[in-house]
Amino acid sequence: MPIVALATCIDIADHNGMRSSLKHLILVVGLLAFGTSSLARAGVPDARFLDVLDMHGMPASPTDRSFNIFFDAGAWHGYSLPPMGDDDTGFVGPFVHSLGDGRWVGQRFARVVLQEAGNHQNIMVVPTESHAGPGYLVRRFSSPLVSVDQTLFFANSSHAVARIELRATRALDVNVTLAGQVMPNEAHGLAIRGGAVVQTFEHSPSILTTTLQGDGVLAQHSTVTGAAYWIGVNQPLHLAPHQTTVLYVDQVLTYDPQTDTPQAMGDEAAWMRNRQRWAGYLASIARSHLAGLPDEVAQRVAAKAIVTLLGNWRAARGDLHHDGVIPSYSNPDFNGFWAWDSWKHAVALALFAPDLARDQMRAMFDYQAADGMVPDCVYLDKANNNWRDTKPPLATWATLAIYRATGDKAFLTEMYDKLVRYHRWWFGARDHDHNGLAEYGSTDGTAIAAKWESGMDNAVRFDTVTMLKNGEGAWSMGQESVDLNAYLYKEKIDLATIAKVLGKSADARQWLKEAASMHEAIQARMYDRQHGYFFDVRLGSDDRVTVYGSEGWAPLWANIANPEQAARVVGIMLDPHKFATYMPFPTLAKDDPHFSPVTGYWRGPVWLDQAYFGVEALRHYGYATQANAMARRLVLNAKGLTGQAPMYENYDPLTGQGYQSANFSWAAASYVLLLQHRE
Repeated sequence: MPIVALATCIDIADHNGMRSSLKHLILVVGLLAFGTSSLARAGVPDARFLDVLDMHGMPASPTDRSFNIFFDAGAWHGYSLPPMGDDDTGFVGPFVHSLGDGRWVGQRFARVVLQEAGNHQNIMVVPTESHAGPGYLVRRFSSPLVSVDQTLFFANSSHAVARIELRATRALDVNVTLAGQVMPNEAHGLAIRGGAVVQTFEHSPSILTTTLQGDGVLAQHSTVTGAAYWIGVNQPLHLAPHQTTVLYVDQVLTYDPQTDTPQAMGDEAAWMRNRQRWAGYLASIARSHLAGLPDEVAQRVAAKAIVTLLGNWRAARGDLHHDGVIPSYSNPDFNGFWAWDSWKHAVALALFAPDLARDQMRAMFDYQAADGMVPDCVYLDKANNNWRDTKPPLATWATLAIYRATGDKAFLTEMYDKLVRYHRWWFGARDHDHNGLAEYGSTDGTAIAAKWESGMDNAVRFDTVTMLKNGEGAWSMGQESVDLNAYLYKEKIDLATIAKVLGKSADARQWLKEAASMHEAIQARMYDRQHGYFFDVRLGSDDRVTVYGSEGWAPLWANIANPEQAARVVGIMLDPHKFATYMPFPTLAKDDPHFSPVTGYWRGPVWLDQAYFGVEALRHYGYATQANAMARRLVLNAKGLTGQAPMYENYDPLTGQGYQSANFSWAAASYVLLLQHRE
């Protein structure tokens, strides 16, 4: 049956409100089956996962982030494919993320100009393909005389390479020039040094260096005119018929020449290492499976999630001492590492990039204070680090996940004391009445920083909070939050597990004793029998903050609820008037008068971390069928997820439309985890 006919049949037959999602799903599966083999025959690697994101675009201004950008290997500079209909060779960029909040400094990179050496006639080539693959961009051009294939990849975090393959239909001598164009406002920084094209920037020590090398390139010359530059090969290249000649245009970003020395390397070997590295990442996709969802779709969404996470990978530079993953390159406010984000990133990264997962944890704990606190976020310039608050305690969960994925006991040893200090800090600085249950708070006494500390900045449950001083630089909200204490309970259980692995039996017993006490306190104080849900509780009373939010299923995720409590909570989670929406598990119940799915931020949109915790909560208490159904909705009803749309910061639970920051890392991490195969 033809693909479109199959999709049409399903569209007519379906009566459950899933028409558009199922129709799109079948089209995706069909196109994957139809297109993969032909592209693979054309020599395009990883053809199954081509164009999971549309990487075409041209900046309208230096700060334009309205389209997707290709980053890899921890690079702080990235590129895009020219818009469809732009027939010139080369790539767009680079965008340099480490300059201020990030900006485009180049318009065109690695443009190829060919002339027949005998008559100096330009050889015109026309585009035939333009794709974004996992770890590379590729463009193909052809003419009756010669074909040009361009592949852009990263050799390492400093070194971008455009690999250019020339293949003639007959013996041909050609003059070759590689051209580039910087943004007009950057022309003043363009110069020639030692034959290389260099670009410098005001108020920054960074240098961008562009060079040419490859087969038959014995001598070359470089020129700069205004915002344009050219690197020409001094002698014609001889192209043997049907043989491939390879050139490389290297673009190296040196963050600070006084402290950084980019490593020199062979470009061909670097391309092979790039392919091996990405083959390792993509091997993890074989485990991507969700009952009732075709594996082809699950694996393509997982591939997009991996591409998203690694697109936000940034190498250690400046005051960032280890590599990590930023929340989103699409948002200029996210040019650093955040604690809560980092813990979630690390859990997903452990499954396919464990070295990066370990470094993600280290990057935050590099700044752990003497009292145990870890800052909210850290930046290239540590003067910008936010010490007004921290973020919810999921660091031990992340560390244990890395160990379970890798068996790296040495990493547990490295992290254990740091995790213990961070855990103890919560009860020292955030337990106002010393009853063993903690509160979110701040170091400066402000409610806004305390709300930031929760990660759910403007959640309705915090609308009337007051602040209480615990000591110098330590303040608490006037309410104990159920999610915070669920996380802390789970930390005690996980610390006990780590202690056992490390042979610290006495520590393990102590953690389990503390966990048992906390388990009892959360059940008694935070579960409301009348409402059948877990809520925050005001200090000094038994008054519960009866707002139905995603925090209410955190005790199920942490395995605190008893079966009766879990059944009541699950009933609310699966109520279509509350949380079982078109895209399920919003952060605020649908029937709450404050529910605002479009502009509400934490007052109604779906955040994938909380939705993932919700799915896991169902699984923990035996509701696997319902968990799979909700997980399928999260995949199929997120608008464009199975197509080329990026993963967004949050989603409209009523329509599936993505909002806020595109290319959001913890959404990607959540999808990686959501799609992990279960026996």
